[in-house]
Amino acid sequence: MRAMQISSEHPLLLRIVDDLAEHGWSQQNIFLPAGLTRELAAECRKREAEGELAPAAVGRGPFSEIREGIRGDHIQWIDPGQAESSDRYLNLMDSLREALNRGLFLGLEDFECHFALYPPGAFYRKHVDRFRDDDRRMVSAVVYLNDAWLPEDGGQLRMYLGEDRVHDVQPTGGCLVVFLSGEVPHEVLPAHRERLSLTGWFRRRGNEPF
Repeated sequence: MRAMQISSEHPLLLRIVDDLAEHGWSQQNIFLPAGLTRELAAECRKREAEGELAPAAVGRGPFSEIREGIRGDHIQWIDPGQAESSDRYLNLMDSLREALNRGLFLGLEDFECHFALYPPGAFYRKHVDRFRDDDRRMVSAVVYLNDAWLPEDGGQLRMYLGEDRVHDVQPTGGCLVVFLSGEVPHEVLPAHRERLSLTGWFRRRGNEPF
């Protein structure tokens, strides 16, 4: 298995840390190598074809429910050892976790993520990523796996940055967006073609309810 580990002091990771410290978010248009992006997209489509992706719910625990009027993506959580491509991505995210801890003292302990596939017409209404009763999610990270995405394809990530400012991110393959989970409201605009991503969260030890 090919490892893909970069130093937590890599300039690209340090740029993300600086962006988060100054702005609360970071966008890196060229983060994943093209080859790994294609491999992850193929893995996502393979899992979808095998019926492993399921409609995503809103809420958590006993209060979770499928509500396509709020979100319409299909997801599957990723665990180490499932595929070479996803293991390489998890290694990259672990280096970023170390960089965030070193630069911002966040006490991040782990990273959870899932494949997300938005069928044509799907969207995700405005929300924040941290649950009201669980403060473990600290930093959100989304990497896009789409080939030759055009503005007319829709599916932009719209971030609400305060003072009536919004920033739209095109879900172009290889692009990474990182932001503070509890502080940046965002939504996914309706996609007009199949839209693929890996969506994840760096977590600290928190006040999880019983």
